[in-house]
Amino acid sequence: MEAKIPIKEIAQLFLKLGFIGFGGPAAHIAMMQQEVVAKRKWMSEQHFLDLLGATNLIPGPNSTEMAIHIGYDKGGWKGLLVAGMCFILPAVFITGIFAWLYKQYGELPEIQPFIYGIKPAIIAIIIDAIFPLAKKSIKSIFLAFIGIAVLVLSLLGISEIYLMFGAGFFALGIFYIQNQKNSALQSFFPVLFFQIANSQLLSETNARLFWIFLKIGAVLYGSGYVLFAFLDTELVANGLLTRQQLMDAIAVGQFTPGPVFSSVTFIGYQINGLSGAVISTIAIFLPSFVLVALLNPLMKKMRNSKGLSASLDAVNIASVAIIIAVCFTMGKEAITDWKTISIALISAVVVFKFKTINSAFIVFGGALLGYLLCQF
Repeated sequence: MEAKIPIKEIAQLFLKLGFIGFGGPAAHIAMMQQEVVAKRKWMSEQHFLDLLGATNLIPGPNSTEMAIHIGYDKGGWKGLLVAGMCFILPAVFITGIFAWLYKQYGELPEIQPFIYGIKPAIIAIIIDAIFPLAKKSIKSIFLAFIGIAVLVLSLLGISEIYLMFGAGFFALGIFYIQNQKNSALQSFFPVLFFQIANSQLLSETNARLFWIFLKIGAVLYGSGYVLFAFLDTELVANGLLTRQQLMDAIAVGQFTPGPVFSSVTFIGYQINGLSGAVISTIAIFLPSFVLVALLNPLMKKMRNSKGLSASLDAVNIASVAIIIAVCFTMGKEAITDWKTISIALISAVVVFKFKTINSAFIVFGGALLGYLLCQF
């Protein structure tokens, strides 16, 4: 029986990550690896990898689901709720402030110089975290081959959901061919149905927002950019939101910490004020809590089954390969001149030289350097 962690410690960790988690899911997961595995020793590298693989097999925001998984593992049901809420709420709070300012003044404040420096610093954090994960996940030449194949295909633009399930089923097929066994596997992905009681308590607009965002949260795979494609179809095309408002919501999602799904808070506020923001936020994140609660207890059973363990190993190496591909793409976009190269190199030296340094210092140091260098 693994030792449980006090709920207060879980809350403190994920509140901190919620406030400093710039850079998207890959950066968030890198920070969690640093805090949960390297620094606090709450779980092994292998179990962290298994949870990472699991988040990629279900729809929803990966880093939020990773936080919920860790919370459930270390604190049971209370940990699940506390970790998820503490990781989400800082982003929702900050996004809500921007939504109010935008509603009042029709424009967003200028903080681009700070983001300019944060992005290359985040690259260093991701690279530092991905090394131990990659070493742990490459258990054989076969898995190394899968990792390289997924990396190349991801860079070529193949959807991550095809790569994740493809790697898992490919490894499972090879395992059963090698062992000459025929086995029927029961599906462990239940179909979920959601109902809202007392819907008359909701306004018509809020009810519509709830179902739109609940549907998106329950079926969405992929990055935040996929989310914005859904939003364009569901909201802009139906006249609930202008394209300019959607573009501004995308901007807010990029320069605020925490999950990019918090952009929905901004959108809900523009459509129907505070109640719209609250309803939209609850709806988009609710499926993640439900899916993780259903999947997490099955992880150890999967690891104990030889066939499913082989499949899980392939999913894990595919997850690492996709993070490397994301990091490469982010690097091309973020490191573009001598200033960003300097910030990236300084951040890398600090990260690799001082292993115990808090990632918050790297984030804020990058922001400060970015602001200072933009003055020249």
